[in-house]
Amino acid sequence: MKTLVVLLSLSLSSASPHADEHKFKIWMSQYNKQYDSVEYHHRLKTFIDNKERIDQHNAGNHSFRMDLNQFSDLSFAEFKKLYLWKEPQNCSATKGGHISKNGPYPDFVDWRKNGNYVTPVKNQGSCGSCWTFSTTGCLESAIAIATGKLLFLSEQQLVDCAQNFNNHGCNGGLPSQAFEYILYNKGLMTENGYPYTAQEGKCKFRPDMASAFVKEVINITKYDEMGMVDVVARLNPVSLAYEVTSDFMHYSEGIYTSTICHNTTDKVNHAVLAVGYGTKDGTPYWIVKNSWGPEWGIDGYFYIERGKNMCGLAACSSYPIGHL
Repeated sequence: MKTLVVLLSLSLSSASPHADEHKFKIWMSQYNKQYDSVEYHHRLKTFIDNKERIDQHNAGNHSFRMDLNQFSDLSFAEFKKLYLWKEPQNCSATKGGHISKNGPYPDFVDWRKNGNYVTPVKNQGSCGSCWTFSTTGCLESAIAIATGKLLFLSEQQLVDCAQNFNNHGCNGGLPSQAFEYILYNKGLMTENGYPYTAQEGKCKFRPDMASAFVKEVINITKYDEMGMVDVVARLNPVSLAYEVTSDFMHYSEGIYTSTICHNTTDKVNHAVLAVGYGTKDGTPYWIVKNSWGPEWGIDGYFYIERGKNMCGLAACSSYPIGHL
């Protein structure tokens, strides 16, 4: 794998069609991609378009870098269709139940370093089920912090069973609504008991196999980003939603900022988990766990600017009080 990455890097400087196709073939091998002859040329063109955009971005003065990744043969329209919410979500906790303590707060928090409180990065596949991974990640951490026991919880149960709480399987949903489902459903099974398939199926929940429970669902007041800091600093990671735009798809490292995304509740299209925060060179940021596998971004994580409701990340955040 390292050899492939080095070869990819060495060929970045070349812009000839032959060099681009050679790079595409190396990329195909790295990500185990195969196409028929017609699709090959379509994907090659898309790959070259993405590569040019990445190179142009990295040549500029930006706070984050972009790089080729597993999505580099997709247009953003195709990517949205496969990996983001298709249904607009009613993301509007105008008055949340969280009560902040008003600090003081540490300058740096990372729940991954505080103990065995965060499960490894998972991969949602081509299903807009990010909301289920944000939900399980948050509940996994909340229970681990409270009990010392880190479970791997079932995203598939939420995909298959949580529709009555205004969730839509592979078409989207909200962690707050998923927490409500777990509360009223009386439990969530483990990943082993109800494994992930990346597609919608018939609900197979077994009450006798429920392993994690929600006692209370707490929403943070809309746009109260300091409330999110309060939760992450004092209690546990927090689920959040925001708007993914085209430049985020190839995020590689650094602190993500955008001038084209929106910061309102009606535009959010992806849910993730804030596991910490910090400041670098004067810019505050969130440490966020994604669900696109560990090869994407910073080992599956990204940093995004904190304190500006960047891309609507403070539009609808929430967390559960969980128990075993």
